[in-house]
Amino acid sequence: MEAPKQKELFGHPIGLSYLFLTEMWERFSFYGMRALLTLYMVKVLFVMPDVGERVMGYTAIKGFLEGIFGPLAVQPLSSQIYGFYTAFVYLTPFFGGLIADRYIGKRNAVILGGILMTIGHFLMAVESQFFLALFFLILGNGAFKPNISTQVGELYKHGDPRRDRAFSIFYVGINVGAFFSPLVCGTLGQSSLGYHSGFAAAGVGMIVGLVIYLLGQKHLPEEALRQARLEHKPVERQPMTTVEKRRIAALLTICFCTIFFWAAYEQQGNTIQLWVDQYTNWKIGGWTIPSSWYQSLNPFLIFSLTPVIVGFWAWLSRRGKEPMTVVKMAIGIGLVGLAFAVMVLAALAYSPERPNSAFYLILFTLLITLGELYVSPIGLSLVTKLAPARMVSMLMGVWFLATFIGNYAAGYIGTFFNKVPKPVFFGMVGAMAVAVAVLLVLLIKPIQSGIGGAEAAQDL
Repeated sequence: MEAPKQKELFGHPIGLSYLFLTEMWERFSFYGMRALLTLYMVKVLFVMPDVGERVMGYTAIKGFLEGIFGPLAVQPLSSQIYGFYTAFVYLTPFFGGLIADRYIGKRNAVILGGILMTIGHFLMAVESQFFLALFFLILGNGAFKPNISTQVGELYKHGDPRRDRAFSIFYVGINVGAFFSPLVCGTLGQSSLGYHSGFAAAGVGMIVGLVIYLLGQKHLPEEALRQARLEHKPVERQPMTTVEKRRIAALLTICFCTIFFWAAYEQQGNTIQLWVDQYTNWKIGGWTIPSSWYQSLNPFLIFSLTPVIVGFWAWLSRRGKEPMTVVKMAIGIGLVGLAFAVMVLAALAYSPERPNSAFYLILFTLLITLGELYVSPIGLSLVTKLAPARMVSMLMGVWFLATFIGNYAAGYIGTFFNKVPKPVFFGMVGAMAVAVAVLLVLLIKPIQSGIGGAEAAQDL
């Protein structure tokens, strides 16, 4: 469906500004909660006396996980729950996209998702409802996440060169929210007010995002599903063409490779957060920086480096040397591997008498952020290019499905954090990322061949 001509702001449809702000506040709530989640489980929730009686569902969930993985101490148990939570957050978007494409439409799905996540964030402030809160957050994200991302692409006509830049701008919105959330939610959570105040602040952020989205309705792209219902027309279910099948196959191949990217990347909120808290010196004079503030470093670098990276690609493009999307993604995954090589050095340098300098973590985060910029925003754009218009939300859900698997893998890998020497742990994660980067390079020609046609291949 062609995007209608709209009012513009800074050279882009004004609807992008509303989607930017909505996503910014939703990510404020998500990353504010994530900055506290592992610390909350390890330091407070799972070490409480009579935790099985005070937290609804704890005994059943712990028993289920131990039935699969054997006895779990507090840290491995927390890592498993972190992994399952962040994984299911990215599983449900597949179903949220499918339901939106076929039944309720993207706008209604975003509104429903915002309401469910608001409920979940406020339930996090009640320790007995911890697992119910995670359940609401998972369902809400499934409805919200794929359907706001696809609306960005629908603001632009097919072939509009602004689309890739729009996703980079949108991605900055994600990271502005992610930058401020640990500073607000993390500071509140690690203050005398307690973790529950940080979780409640995340809930307030979600309400703000939902209100902004409702105010911007008239500036958002019209939906084919909604338009068909207004005109009392049946929604057509067209069979896929050969070209569409090839494009989807290429997309699935790329999604498979990103699984391993996310498995390494998501250590930031899990084992790396523990490394920050337990093994790194964050003192300035007599003041210790709250360890949750580390979660603001990655998003700060995202919105600081995005103009540099986009400008660098434009400079290469003018010389006819800009790499294809798949090559960019291979570079990004390789940079993640290099980041974990830095953590190997950090682990080798550590001693209990002299905790690590923050330099190692800053360099690690710089490299992993550059890797993210080469993978995540252009991957979102790629989905809207390769997916058939009638399936775009569902296939955006497939992109997040790969993230689901990668996030669970991140949690499982994290259970080895205290079981093997730290240099071995970080080296294992880094070697995995490098191996997948090499694999993706080897798959470039088969992927292009599978899509067929020079015009189609340009999308890669």
